[in-house]
Amino acid sequence: MKLIVGLGNPGPSYANTRHNAGFLVIDALAQHHQIAVNKIKHKGLEGNGHIGEEKVVLLKPQTYMNLSGGSVREAMDFYKLTPADLMVIYDDISLPVGAVRIREKGSDGGHNGMKDIIRHLGTEDFVRIRMGVGAKPAGWNLADYVLSAFPPQEREEVSHGIMVAGQAVEDILTIGLQKAMNRANLSVKAAREKTSQMDEKGK
Repeated sequence: MKLIVGLGNPGPSYANTRHNAGFLVIDALAQHHQIAVNKIKHKGLEGNGHIGEEKVVLLKPQTYMNLSGGSVREAMDFYKLTPADLMVIYDDISLPVGAVRIREKGSDGGHNGMKDIIRHLGTEDFVRIRMGVGAKPAGWNLADYVLSAFPPQEREEVSHGIMVAGQAVEDILTIGLQKAMNRANLSVKAAREKTSQMDEKGK
C-alpha cells in the first residue's frame, strides 16, 4: 500500500490557487482511477483504491498547509506505513509553471507544508513530486503570490503539469522511481524551453 498526499488549503477560496497544486493533482488522479476522495479521516479527505496493481490511499489534509504533517502522520500510523510508502505532491516556486520534478528525498526547500511533514515524520527520506507554479514576481509578497489564483494565460501549462504529475505517480508505481524521474525531467526541460520562448516573444 502507498499513501499519496497532495498538499493544499481547504475551502473554495483556495481551490485554484498556486499553493493548491497538490490538491489539483490528487483530484485528477482520483477522477482518472475512479477513487472517491470523500471520507473525512486523519484530519483530511481520503479515498482508497488501486492504481494499476498497487493499493493506494489518496489524502488531502484539511488542516491548512502549515499543519499538514499531523494528517500525514495519522494516516501512516493507521495503515502501518513507513516513509518508503509515502509520496507527497506539492507546489514549487523554483520551477516554471507546469514543470514537474521528482525527488527521492531532500529538505523542505522552504515549503511550510513539507517542513511540518518532515517534523512529524522525523525524516526527509520520502518521495516528493514537485509541480512548478512559477517564480514570485518582483514586488510580490510570497504568501500573497502562492495564495493567488492561476491566471487564464497559464491554464494550458497548469493542465499539463497536473497531467505530468499524475503520470509521475503512476510511473513510480509501475516502472520504478528512476525511470519515472527521467521521464519527469524531460517534462521539466520542455517547460523551461517553452517559458524561454514566451519570454523572448515578450521582449
